[in-house]
Amino acid sequence: MSAVLAVDLGKTGCRAQIWDGPVGRTLAAGEAPGAPGLAESGGVAAALSAVLGAARPLLAHLGERRPAGICVGAAGAAAAPEAARELAGLLLAELPVGEAAVTSDAVTAHAGALGGATGVVLAAGTGAVTIGLGDGGTFARVDGWGPWLGDEGSGAWIGRTGLSAALRAQDGRGPATSLTDAAAAVFGPLDRLPQAVGGTSNPARAAASFAPSVAGAAASGDAVAAAVLRDAAAHLAEAVAAAARAVAGDGPVPVALTGGLTHLGAPLTGPLRALLARSTPPLDIRPALGDPLDGARRLALGGCAAHEPFVVRVGRTGRSDRNHLLAASP
Repeated sequence: MSAVLAVDLGKTGCRAQIWDGPVGRTLAAGEAPGAPGLAESGGVAAALSAVLGAARPLLAHLGERRPAGICVGAAGAAAAPEAARELAGLLLAELPVGEAAVTSDAVTAHAGALGGATGVVLAAGTGAVTIGLGDGGTFARVDGWGPWLGDEGSGAWIGRTGLSAALRAQDGRGPATSLTDAAAAVFGPLDRLPQAVGGTSNPARAAASFAPSVAGAAASGDAVAAAVLRDAAAHLAEAVAAAARAVAGDGPVPVALTGGLTHLGAPLTGPLRALLARSTPPLDIRPALGDPLDGARRLALGGCAAHEPFVVRVGRTGRSDRNHLLAASP
C-alpha cells in the first residue's frame, strides 16, 4: 500500500495530510487558507495555490519516496467539472505524484463519514450539501447551491441571518437581540457592516464567522438567535430527508452528520436531531467514522467503488478521467 496525499479544500481553509500506507499512519498534516470555490472566477488558480500551500511542505516527510497519488475534495467541484479536471491536470504537473484525483468535498465527506459505505451524509460548514448514495447505485445531491442561491442552514446562512436580525433590531424593524452587540464586537460599527462582510474576498466565509456568535447568543437565552438556529435545523433536516427519500431501500437509511457546523452545540444539534428522529423514511443516525480528509485518503487509495463515478482522475500515462462529477449526475 503506497503513500498518498489527502486534501480537504474548503472555502474557509485547506487541510492536507500525507498518509503512509506501508506503516498505516499519517506522517504529517498541514493547513493553508481556503479558496472561494472552483466554480468562481479564478477558482482553479485559487484552488491550486491553496492545495500547493498546504500539501507541498509535507512531501519532505517522505524523504526520497514519492506519493502514489493525491486526492482533493474541493468546494465547487460539483458545479464546475471542467474546472475540477483542469485542477487535476495542474496538480499532476506541479507535484511528484503518479495520479491526481479531484472530486467534490461533499463526496470526500461522504466517504469519510460512512467509511465508504452507502447512505446519506450531511456536510455542513461554511456551505451545506447533503449527499445520498444507495445500494443500487442511486444518487442524490441536495442543496450545495452556494451562498446566494442555497446552502440553507449552513454557517454562512446562519451568520447572514443573524447579522440581518441585528440590523433589523438596530432599525427598529425587529425585536431587540443581543446579536446587535455581538455583530458590532465582531465587525465594528453596524452602519459599516455591509462593507465589512460583502467587501471581503470571501463574503460567505465572513458571514460564517458570525455563526458561533449566533450559537453563543442562543445558548445564553436570546430568543432571536435561538429562532435562527431552529430555522437552520429545519433547512438541514429537510435536505437530509429529501436525500434519504431518493436513495431509500429496505430498512432505515444510514445517516451521518459532519462538518464544522456540528460544533455549534445544542442550540443547533438539538432541534436538528429532533427533526431527524421524526423523518420519513426512518433514519439510522450514526456517528461519523471520519472526516473529509479520511474520505480523500480512501479515494486516493481507490477503495470506494460507490464513490468512484464522481471522481476525476488524471495519471501520468496521459489517461484523462473516465468519470463524471455530481453536476453531470441524475
